[in-house]
Amino acid sequence: MAGLNLHYPSGEVSLSAGTAKTPITVVAAANYRVKIKGIEVFFKGTSPTDTPAKIQFYRFTSDGTGSTGTLYNNNEDDSETIQTTGKIAYSAEPTLGNVFKIWEVHPQTGLVVYFPPGEEIVLKGGNKMGIQVTAAQNQTVSINLYLEE
Repeated sequence: MAGLNLHYPSGEVSLSAGTAKTPITVVAAANYRVKIKGIEVFFKGTSPTDTPAKIQFYRFTSDGTGSTGTLYNNNEDDSETIQTTGKIAYSAEPTLGNVFKIWEVHPQTGLVVYFPPGEEIVLKGGNKMGIQVTAAQNQTVSINLYLEE
């Protein structure tokens, strides 16, 4: 890792009631490790009676179909080329592998998690991770990932 700090937004993604959806994934380039330093998940729910949504942070074993995401340097003066890639707004879901974290979050709120130094999730070269959200009601979600490569 060269200490290149990145942020990676999903944009707004519509969730269908009861259907698992992967709004964002990240793929480490071959021979490059990536640290997942933080995750933010925000909903646009308006009903206090809605059921909490399940958020799963996981490795996936085979990719689905999604659009290419855009990762950004936190410091625009950094001239290194970003090696990490990702996808957003999947239309065909990836296959879940190991699940690292599961959260239940009310859709009128959100989730902000920053891993302490030394406790970040490290993604080794060529591996893939993503966030899958399942909501009981139709919802809109936005996710931001904070990475270091």
